[in-house]
Amino acid sequence: WPGSGAGGGAGPVRLAGMEGQELPYVLIDCIGGRYGVYEDHAEFMEKYFHLITMKEYLENKKFLSKKIRAIYMWYHKPVINEELLQSLPNLKIVASSGVGIDHLDLNLLSSYGVKVSNTPFVVSTDTADLGMALMLASSRRLVEGYQLAVSPDTEYFPADWLGTEVSGATLGIVGMGTIGYKVAERAKAFEMKILYHNRNQRNKEEESAIGAIYCKKIDDLLQQSDFVLLSVNLTPQTHKLIGKRELALMKPTATLINISRGLVVDQDALVEALQNKVIKAAALDVTYPEPLPRDHPLLKLKNVIITPHIGSATKKTRRLMMENMMESIQAGLTGLPIPNEVLL
Repeated sequence: WPGSGAGGGAGPVRLAGMEGQELPYVLIDCIGGRYGVYEDHAEFMEKYFHLITMKEYLENKKFLSKKIRAIYMWYHKPVINEELLQSLPNLKIVASSGVGIDHLDLNLLSSYGVKVSNTPFVVSTDTADLGMALMLASSRRLVEGYQLAVSPDTEYFPADWLGTEVSGATLGIVGMGTIGYKVAERAKAFEMKILYHNRNQRNKEEESAIGAIYCKKIDDLLQQSDFVLLSVNLTPQTHKLIGKRELALMKPTATLINISRGLVVDQDALVEALQNKVIKAAALDVTYPEPLPRDHPLLKLKNVIITPHIGSATKKTRRLMMENMMESIQAGLTGLPIPNEVLL
């Protein structure tokens, strides 16, 4: 992986050589439980870092505030605000898991001289796989089919229970970064026609390797695609990128797939479009908020599949993520170039 520094387990091998020195103090939210650092990860990290939970920090602020030099941010926790930054004068780096950085105030961190890293390359393969899974599950009505097959009321399987084909269909990818490109590589094996919209056009070699056609205007992509897949970062420019106007441009037989961030889509407009059959279906790994309130209209619609933001949720990827983050912290503390540094 170019620039990821994430060779299978290469990270921690390079993390040795701390003997005889005090281990660096690293702030985490907590270990285990609903949002905490996984217990097996924490056990491994403790060979290299002195982990301090938020609870321990708050109970012993006077001593620990000068000690903590890094924050290990696992799934957006601990929350970093100005108050926390003011109380950590020796903080050098925040390592954030995953690729999205919309939960971080980069300007604020930069004003305190704190560097930031994320883990974009390790999540891309699994997230692309999930994009394909959502596309296939939605088009072939997998969830509905499962419910039909196991329902106690089912007496026969109707012959007219049909889905739509993926092979040979047109896929429009919005956001041709690492994840978007990997989706395209997979879609090519399904003999799909691939269109993409991106801030910058990919070079000719990259385009021809996957047979992708660039759409400078997103409207052209929306009008032609059978499946529209969103894999952009959430920025002020992509906030509610897909709204009422964009959904109306899509084919009535089209499906919207979102593996990026919930706020890239205007959710109220999406509900309306699905209810009124402006588009056929939606398959979403992300919503806003997560989870949705239990009475949300999206949860009542048959033509919607929702997964619990599991784009990168495999054992191997989460382990590599942790190793990546440890490497970035060590680099940040020793003044070496930080793998996957997020630049303003």
